[in-house]
Amino acid sequence: MAQLKIYTTAVCPYCDQAKALFQQQGFDYTEVRIDQDPELFQKLSRENNGWRTVPMIFAGERFLGGYTDVYELHQKGELAGLAR
Repeated sequence: MAQLKIYTTAVCPYCDQAKALFQQQGFDYTEVRIDQDPELFQKLSRENNGWRTVPMIFAGERFLGGYTDVYELHQKGELAGLAR
C-alpha cells in the first residue's frame, strides 16, 4: 500500500470529488496545489504522457490518473489495495 497524493487547483470539482471519495473511504492523502507551482505541473505532465488536467492522483510513485480513473478503481474494489 502506498501514500495517496493528489495534485489539485483552487477551483476543480473533480478534485473535490476525489478528496471526498478518499475521506469517505478513510484514506489518508496529501494534497498539493499545483496551480501554485507551474513548473511542477509541467514536470508532472511530461512524466505522465502529457496529462494536462487535474486532479493528478498518485499512489506512491504510480500515476493512477484523474478522478474518473480512481473512481473506476474504487468501483472494482482495487483502490483500497493501493491506498493507505
